[in-house]
Amino acid sequence: MTSKRVLVAYGTTHGATAGIAEQIGKTLREDGLDAVVVPAGDVDDVRDYDAVVLGGAIYAGHWSGEAKRCAERNADLLRHRPVWLFSSGPLDRSAEERDIPPVPGVARQMQLIGAREHKTFGGSLTARTPGLLTRSMLRQGKGGDFRDPDRIQTWAHHISAELAAA
Repeated sequence: MTSKRVLVAYGTTHGATAGIAEQIGKTLREDGLDAVVVPAGDVDDVRDYDAVVLGGAIYAGHWSGEAKRCAERNADLLRHRPVWLFSSGPLDRSAEERDIPPVPGVARQMQLIGAREHKTFGGSLTARTPGLLTRSMLRQGKGGDFRDPDRIQTWAHHISAELAAA
């Protein structure tokens, strides 16, 4: 029996969401799945995958345009396979302390494609993150890396277990 192929696609602006996607892919591979991690903008067809994990950064209450367009472009095919969505964004520990519901745009995408679940992870804003707004926020003490590797790995194991049970 061949292992299930899982696409992990992401929309990112400065790389934090890509890091989460890479960690999800690595965990799925450790669990025996054939996981491929690619930018959402590069995904034209999900036909070759048994399942999809799609994530995007949240900025000013909106999900990554790349992730949103990927979901819309592939909606017909996504409705016929297991899909999980994730967001990254809060620049604090709130995502570790409680489940944060998807922003309205992500909730619409979930309905559109019949996603099984959504998870919000903390974001990252560090001195390596480019941009004037970043520098301003860092000066105000609003930076840090709030991605929780254990929480990301636990969620990826959960996805593996659901796929194994299917």
